[in-house]
Amino acid sequence: MSHYIRKHLISNEHIVFATTYHWIIFTSIFALFTLFLSPIIQYYTSEFCITNRRIAVKLGWIRLKITEMNLSKVESIEVNQNLLGRILGYGTLSIHGTGGTVETFFYIKQPLEFKNQFDTLSQ
Repeated sequence: MSHYIRKHLISNEHIVFATTYHWIIFTSIFALFTLFLSPIIQYYTSEFCITNRRIAVKLGWIRLKITEMNLSKVESIEVNQNLLGRILGYGTLSIHGTGGTVETFFYIKQPLEFKNQFDTLSQ
């Protein structure tokens, strides 16, 4: 996990917390129709990291999407979890940046720990 982000760290930067998608992505109708190939690729090619300087998210393999925000440019992180998400440990992360930008990611493993690590670093 976090191979891409680990490879692209700047000097004096280290990963504080890293996560990926939760296994629940394998339980959808879409996963069944794609013979579980799509969620496997999604699971193994996605990285959600907090470093001591920024939040970095890398999604995809063929169609790559990379989102990076300096910690000072992140206003807040919102976590939404339903009952099943609370029990199984997944949820939705919404990262609110300055200027009104919002990046939302669904079915993330350990979203509360992600938020707690951000809160600790931003103090």
